[in-house]
Amino acid sequence: MKRYDLRHLKDDFYGRMGEILKNEAKAGEVVIFLFEIGDFSPVQKSADLVKELGFELMNSLKFNEADWTIVVKK
Repeated sequence: MKRYDLRHLKDDFYGRMGEILKNEAKAGEVVIFLFEIGDFSPVQKSADLVKELGFELMNSLKFNEADWTIVVKK
């Protein structure tokens, strides 16, 4: 299990998230992503990206007032 903090990328974290899932995460590995939400649209977009790439979204929850965490299994 690896954790990736993508908060520094603000709303432009989707490319990096996809790159990690496709190229860095191993098959069967669980990956945790932390990102900034703002208006909540990144939550749905990240879930859509995970589904589009064919991976399993295991959990999605609010981390604090500004951040969100998703757990993905490759």
